[in-house]
Amino acid sequence: MPLDEDKYPAETGRRRFVSGVVGSAALSAVGVGGAAAADSLTSSSGEGGGTTTFIGVENTDGPAPRGMPIIPIEIDGGELSGVWPEYDEEEGLAISKDFAGSGIDYSSAWFQYCGVQSKPPVYPQTEADNAFLNKSGTFEWQGEYEDGEPLTVDMFDDYQEWGNGIGKDGIGKPAAVDWRTTEDDSLQVQVIRSKRIEEMANGNTDLPGPVQDFISEATDQGFLAWLNKCTHFCCVPGFKTQEGSANFGGANGIYCQCHQSVYDPFSPVQKQFVALPRPPQTDG
Repeated sequence: MPLDEDKYPAETGRRRFVSGVVGSAALSAVGVGGAAAADSLTSSSGEGGGTTTFIGVENTDGPAPRGMPIIPIEIDGGELSGVWPEYDEEEGLAISKDFAGSGIDYSSAWFQYCGVQSKPPVYPQTEADNAFLNKSGTFEWQGEYEDGEPLTVDMFDDYQEWGNGIGKDGIGKPAAVDWRTTEDDSLQVQVIRSKRIEEMANGNTDLPGPVQDFISEATDQGFLAWLNKCTHFCCVPGFKTQEGSANFGGANGIYCQCHQSVYDPFSPVQKQFVALPRPPQTDG
């Protein structure tokens, strides 16, 4: 199983997230804190936070309350990068309003959950490397390249045939990458290239208008990326990373081995959640 350096995030972020879920169960008189916990009862005080509309890969099974946020992609000179919006002083966020005419604001608040909000790479004004950097250890094919090497389109030339014995071959080739890399930190992201992503981008699937507008702009050459943090309890799922995923209907999707949540990367959806506030930034 791939190791996750941030499986249990910074203490304050982890406590706040778990306390919000446990507290919501008591308030709602239910056994576990589900969508209501994460979507309506988490405090939004502090820097950032508040109700956030986002586009994510759909959660189709298991206890996760919602999908994981999609990261728009840019390809320049064959190298893949994730889009980070410009800082807006009035909003206090890095934000691209009405992204691609979708009516949806793409912002740094999309990544304020599961302790990620405590990581400097999501602070709106942090200068970080937005390239998708190779991270070996998850997929065997990535071991052919150096850690920290930028992902390039030609690394995925076999994407229509690729397989690793999990689920069907040829539905997409994945990679694990670091994004928003600073001297000391980065965000964990997964990327896939798939013919099905190309079809979505070209409008050959039945997506709602805002989602279609976003996906058409946020994908390129069949590439799609998402923040790889399960929205249930912050574990690290994966597309074709666990052989046992077939037992839970997740062999051809993104599967979280901790509590058997499944996400569909080929079914983007528009959702809302309450983003957790960032810790206050201090000088020095």
